[in-house]
Parts: sequence; C-alpha cells; structure tokens
Amino acid sequence: MEYVGYFLISIIALFIVVKLLAWPLKILLKLIINGVLGTILLFIVNLVGSSFGFTIGINIVTALIAGFFGIPGVIFLLIFKFIL
Repeated sequence: MEYVGYFLISIIALFIVVKLLAWPLKILLKLIINGVLGTILLFIVNLVGSSFGFTIGINIVTALIAGFFGIPGVIFLLIFKFIL
C-alpha cells in the first residue's frame, strides 16, 4: 500500500513538471512560427513590391516588428509605409 502512495505522488509531480515545462515551450514555438512567417512575408512583399517601386527597408526595427508580430506586423508595416 505504501508503494501505491509513492506512485501516485510521483505521477502527480511528473504531471506538474510537464505542465510547467510545456507552457513556455508553447509560447516559444508560437514566437518562432510568427518570426518565420513574418520574415517570409516581408521577403515576399519586397520581392513583389520591387517591381512596382515599393519596398520596405529591412533594418533592426522592421525585422523585430515582422519577427515578433508575424503577419499582423508586416501588415502594420505596409499600412505605415502607405501613410508615410
């Protein structure tokens, strides 16, 4: 009977550890996916826009916006470019 208690405690502890480690991995994975999609979209906008004379300069600020926010960040950069 003593081993059953140890087994249940270890299962609960393992569950808690997995939950604590899985949460930051989900956020990190989402940031990586947003960064990759933002970078690809920024490259495509510059590739297509160069034939129309429209490009977004790639510098540290635009790369951070596109990388951190992903697709909405690139849309923001496009709107910002049209306004200015």
